Amino acid sequence: MPVSRTILNPNVLRAGDALALVSPAGPVAEARVQAAVRELTSWGLRPRVYPHALDAEHFLAGSDANRAADLNDALADPEIRAVLCNRGGYGVQRILEHLDYDAVRRDPKLVVGFSDITALHAALWNRAGLVTVHGPVAAQLERGGEFASTLRHALMSTEPMVVQADSAEPTFSVRTSGAVEGTLLGGNLSMLSTCVGTPFMPDLEGAILLIEDVGELAYRVDRLLTHLRNGGILQRVGGIAIGQFSEPGHGNNPIKPPDVLIERLADLGVPLLGGLPIGHGDRNLAVALGSRAVLDADAGTLTVAPAAR
Repeated sequence: MPVSRTILNPNVLRAGDALALVSPAGPVAEARVQAAVRELTSWGLRPRVYPHALDAEHFLAGSDANRAADLNDALADPEIRAVLCNRGGYGVQRILEHLDYDAVRRDPKLVVGFSDITALHAALWNRAGLVTVHGPVAAQLERGGEFASTLRHALMSTEPMVVQADSAEPTFSVRTSGAVEGTLLGGNLSMLSTCVGTPFMPDLEGAILLIEDVGELAYRVDRLLTHLRNGGILQRVGGIAIGQFSEPGHGNNPIKPPDVLIERLADLGVPLLGGLPIGHGDRNLAVALGSRAVLDADAGTLTVAPAAR
């Protein structure tokens, strides 16, 4: 259960603000971080690459102690106004118990990332009530275009984000009728599933649940959803916003993730909206987790209040 029910909205970034580039999960190439530094600098911000951001230890960006230290230092530094994760990968759950949630409550900052960073979003919401940003990681900024513009909007604007379902997305057909308002929570389905039974699993009562995943065969998606159903978790949500789901290999399997999504979710009796360009695909629009949102399946839109104030 959440330790704090106070909702914390960070301040919007302005020109001259400093932000931290940290790697709390997997290792990242220096060239991609430097590309992010150039992009962020062009917005008038002052990015700082933290001491262990380029470390690599097997499948992790350095030791647990060093990854936690960088993140804690960024969260506690009053000059830093946002924390941008360099990439996902794996490793955040190993450091959640070592994070300084008191520092988050004292000085809320914008925290951005997706994929493995889902576990960090959940922990910051449960332990501090922090509204965070599910959006591009720093390593994606080298791609420019919409990856840069959506992140800039999330960091430097107080306007809501309206996400329109895209018919080009494989999950576009996953839809039921209806509209619902609630708090947007969730992220990567695999990471959310591994939070179950821990102090970092968000309470999804009445929430709009955002889910996406990458490289999962249909039966694995079924297993993840069944886990949440068997735990009585999916039966508590107010609606489900469905982002991108991709398969490994050549995608020649007869049963696709969208088939499983509609079969396992439609009978919940809540609005479902698939086709959202959020996740690991060629688009990854940034939305605030912990913010109020309206999911309108009939209009094909997810409208999310900003993280920043």
